[in-house]
Amino acid sequence: MTMRAPIIDIRDAADAAEALRNAAAHDTPYKITGAGSKKGLGRHAPAAQTLSTRALTGVTLYEPEELVLSARAGTPLRDIERLLETHRQQLAFEPIDYGSIYNAPRQTATIGGAIAVNASGPRRIKAGAARDHLLGFHAVTGRGDIVKSGGRVMKNVTGFDLSKLVCGSYGTLALLTEVTLKVLPKPETEQSLLILGLDEATSLALLRRAAGTPFEVSGFAMTPGGMMPGVDVNAAALRIEGPKISVNARRDALLATLVDPSTRIMNLQAAHSQNFWASIRDAEPVARQSGQIWRLSVAPSNALTVVDVLRRNGAPLHAHFYDWAGGLIWLAFAPAPDAHAPLVRAAVDAVGGHATLIRADDAVRAHVDVFHPQPAALAALSQRVKDAFDPAHVLERGRMRAEF
Repeated sequence: MTMRAPIIDIRDAADAAEALRNAAAHDTPYKITGAGSKKGLGRHAPAAQTLSTRALTGVTLYEPEELVLSARAGTPLRDIERLLETHRQQLAFEPIDYGSIYNAPRQTATIGGAIAVNASGPRRIKAGAARDHLLGFHAVTGRGDIVKSGGRVMKNVTGFDLSKLVCGSYGTLALLTEVTLKVLPKPETEQSLLILGLDEATSLALLRRAAGTPFEVSGFAMTPGGMMPGVDVNAAALRIEGPKISVNARRDALLATLVDPSTRIMNLQAAHSQNFWASIRDAEPVARQSGQIWRLSVAPSNALTVVDVLRRNGAPLHAHFYDWAGGLIWLAFAPAPDAHAPLVRAAVDAVGGHATLIRADDAVRAHVDVFHPQPAALAALSQRVKDAFDPAHVLERGRMRAEF
C-alpha cells in the first residue's frame, strides 16, 4: 500500500479492505476519490484521509459480440470510450462530464466515479440511467468485506439488486473496485432538429408530444434564447439516431407531426448535433454562468410551473434550461448563503420531485442540505441500509446526509 499522506492509493480490493477495517476500528472516516472530478458534488464533509482508486486501472474484459465490458474503478472514462469506438459501440447512458461545472479539466472522470454518482446524460429518457447498464460490480463495504454482485448478463429475476443500490450512493455504502457494464452499438449517424422561436410553454409542450411519438427520439431539450452559441431564440431540440435512411424518414415524420410549415427550423447534421448534445450533457448553458447551480427533477408537465414560481418569488435566476422533455431542469442563481434552498425546495415540493445543489462553495455545502430531504420513512430505511453496509460510517461520512 503506497502512502501519499493524506491519500492512500489502493492497489486491489485487499488493500481497501485492510484500510477500511482499520478505519472502523479507529473511527477514522475516509473520502473516496478517483480522478477528483466530482469532489464538488455532495455535502462538504472533510475527512482526515482519502482512499484513491487511481491505481485501479484497466479493462479486464471486453466482448464486443456480447455487448459487455468490465473495468477497474479507476479506469478513465475516455479510455473506455476510445476502446468502444474501435467497435462502434458506446456507453449509452451518456455520462456527464463535470469539468465545465467545476471549472476543472475535462475528460478526467473515471468509470467508478461515474457509476458511484449514477452519472447520466440526455439519452437517459430513452436508454436509461447508468444504473440500468450496470450488470455487476466488485466492491469493499465499510465493514471491510470484499463483495461481488451481479454478473455479465442482464437477468430478469425477482430479488434484491445490489447494483441498483450501490449505483448513485456516492461511495457511502461501498468502495467500488471493478464494474461490469452493458454496452450498445453506436448509431450510424444522427441529426437534431431545433424548433426555433416558440415560447417556453409551447416549446416544452412540443417536447412532450415528441416523446409520445413512435419515432424513437433520443434527446429532448429546451434552451432559452442566448443559452447556446449561435442560437439567439428559444430552441426545442430533438435528436434522432440510427441508420441514415431511417433518420431522414423519422426527421420528416416528426416535422410533419409536430410543427407548422411556417415554423423556423434548424437541422443539425451529425458533427454539429454531437457537439450540441455534449453541451447539454455537461450542463454548459448554466456551467458558463457564475453563481450556484441546482439540478431539479420533476414531472415534465410541471417544469415551467416550477421555474415560473421561482421567478415570481424573486429567485435571482441567471440562466436555466431543460432536458428530458422538461423532466430535468438546470438552474444557475446568484450566490446566497442558503443557496436559495427554501425557495427551490418549496417550488419542487409543491409539484413533487427533488432538487440537488450541484455547485456552491464549501461553506454553503457544509450547512445546506445538498440532496433533497427524504420523508421520515425513507430516511429511516436509508439509515438502516447505511448501517448494514457501513456500521461505523467510515465511508464518505456526511457526504449525502449530515447524520451519516
